[in-house]
Amino acid sequence: MKNTKIEFRFFTIPQWRQEQDYLRQQHNKGWAFTKVDFIGLYHFEKCEAQDVVYQLDYNQEGIANKVEYVQMFRDCGWEYLQDYVGYSYFRKASSEMNGNEEIFCDDTSRLEMMKKVFKGRMIPLIVIFFTIIIPQLLVHSNLKGSLSNGLTLIFIILGFVYLILFTSFGIQFWKYWKSLN
Repeated sequence: MKNTKIEFRFFTIPQWRQEQDYLRQQHNKGWAFTKVDFIGLYHFEKCEAQDVVYQLDYNQEGIANKVEYVQMFRDCGWEYLQDYVGYSYFRKASSEMNGNEEIFCDDTSRLEMMKKVFKGRMIPLIVIFFTIIIPQLLVHSNLKGSLSNGLTLIFIILGFVYLILFTSFGIQFWKYWKSLN
């Protein structure tokens, strides 16, 4: 029997709860999360089935002061796992938790985290969209030739992908914000 497995999963930025739940379910089935890499490749090792809570934190300032940041969570009993695209991954056995213990003690803190994610991830994408994708689409759509037609199609597809990302994040962020009010 294999002692490791890799699964592909894709979670959007505001889907941190679903990602945490997914990792917890895997641990309940006897698969301990070890890392995530590339685009959504989750690595697991066989373990004893146990209820373990996983938490994600998006904190660029924490990564800049990593030793102190990780130690703060260790002092509270959280095991640090890894950093991945701005998120830090932690876990703790539910038997060691005092009630509904979470890294974030309130929804306002989570909303602040979401704002940090927006600034750290979405603003660069918006800049790329308006400084590269749109200008290149306009340039290539006015040129003639098969290469230019191919590039125009690529930039149209990229434009739609970006618009879908912006719309998806905006809707999910709005739903989360609305659920707090």
